Amino acid sequence: MKRLLAVVLLSSAVASGAEGPQIRWESYSNALFARAKQEHRLVILDLGAVWCHWCHVMEDTTYRDPKVVALIGAKYIAIKADQDADPDLSRRYEDYGWPATIVFAPDGSELVKRRGYLPPERMASMLQELVDDPTPGPSVQPEIPWQKSNALVPGAAQKKALEQFFAGAYDQKWGGWGTVHKFVDAEPLEYALAEPRYRPMAKKTLDAALALIDPVWGGMYQYSDKLDWSSPHYEKIMSVQTDAIRMYVAAYRRWKSPAHLEAAQAIARYLAAFMTSPDGAFYTSQDADLDEKTTGHVYYASDDAGRRKLGMPRIDKHIYPRENGWAIGALVELYAVTHDAALLERARRAAELIETNRRLPDGGYRHGEVDRAGPYLGDSLAMADAYLRLNAVDPKGPWLSRARAAAAFIDAHFRHPDAGFVTAPAAADSTGVFTRPARIVEENLAVARLAIRLRDNQLRDAAMRFLTSPTLTEVRPFSPGVLTLP
Repeated sequence: MKRLLAVVLLSSAVASGAEGPQIRWESYSNALFARAKQEHRLVILDLGAVWCHWCHVMEDTTYRDPKVVALIGAKYIAIKADQDADPDLSRRYEDYGWPATIVFAPDGSELVKRRGYLPPERMASMLQELVDDPTPGPSVQPEIPWQKSNALVPGAAQKKALEQFFAGAYDQKWGGWGTVHKFVDAEPLEYALAEPRYRPMAKKTLDAALALIDPVWGGMYQYSDKLDWSSPHYEKIMSVQTDAIRMYVAAYRRWKSPAHLEAAQAIARYLAAFMTSPDGAFYTSQDADLDEKTTGHVYYASDDAGRRKLGMPRIDKHIYPRENGWAIGALVELYAVTHDAALLERARRAAELIETNRRLPDGGYRHGEVDRAGPYLGDSLAMADAYLRLNAVDPKGPWLSRARAAAAFIDAHFRHPDAGFVTAPAAADSTGVFTRPARIVEENLAVARLAIRLRDNQLRDAAMRFLTSPTLTEVRPFSPGVLTLP
């Protein structure tokens, strides 16, 4: 989770205006590294999100600090990118949270990778240190070579390691996995729901996560920064909404709890009221705050009338196939247990709009109206999954053939020569780390699941040779979704 920021190609790093010198941001381009070499500059990437509170704070404080502005203007090329609009960048650096700050040498090698808000003093100090000594810092570790595997199912040792990590990461007191933020994480929940001995974990987590649903408008806040689920961060992101609908529907199927069904329905109502375009496609996110003075803590404490009187937090109205695929699939799952025809009609309508406006000639999907790069794996994956879910409830539609076409596109465009699938192929003019396309466990897991449902052994085997690598437990030990694969 993606929300296009106001990013403009400009010729220098600093502009003068009524408020004094400001950073002039550029959009990402591989060509910038050639310019960095020529001008003897480093490259700084600010990777954020439209909905991200701390991204806004950093923009308003750190990147307006005179010392920071001067350093960037003199010694850096500054790039601003939106993680929703630029999946090739966001997938590579998603473990660094938003905002993520990455500094590169002119040859495209990484010097620093920092997660979260950096106050002005710390940023200025880091920028000056890199100018004085442009060598990689401790945040940049050598990549772990991904060992090849010929296995088509996880081995016993891999299963044991993944299960132990999964069980050990569970919070016995409050539910959920992890010890920092609490949120609805679909991957461990799916595994817990599938395994009888772990189902109490899933139920406790989903019961506790009800606290993150907006009691006025519906929709789920992104996460709580307190372990007892009591301190929400108020942004509403499509991936969070759709994962929550699917997980609450799955829980309802298991336990028939009215609270679980009501939660899924409340989130679906929010999508209909706030996250749907006039023609029926789905938007991307809604901001946590109304503005820098009216934060989410203030805004979302009001009732409906009070909120509307204040105004509406910004909604990112970009329409991406990935987010639409997620939304379509979630509404279809809710339709399957409610038989609410309006849900199915909304899903069909969004599917046709994406098909008309985003489909590529050979079966895949472009991300936005105009893409900087791409195509990206996530768009074709999400739409293929959505079509299979539609086919399950509407088998007379065109859904199965569309899912197969998207799967063929994935195989043709995203297969890595060793194993697995990449987020996006490396461009011919790539440099440094960008010559090595990112392979993401989550996306490869989705490819494997898609292939199994389509009975496409060739696609499945390519994904599994990546997912069964011994390197998996070193790179991403928390991968319980691998344990759900047959």
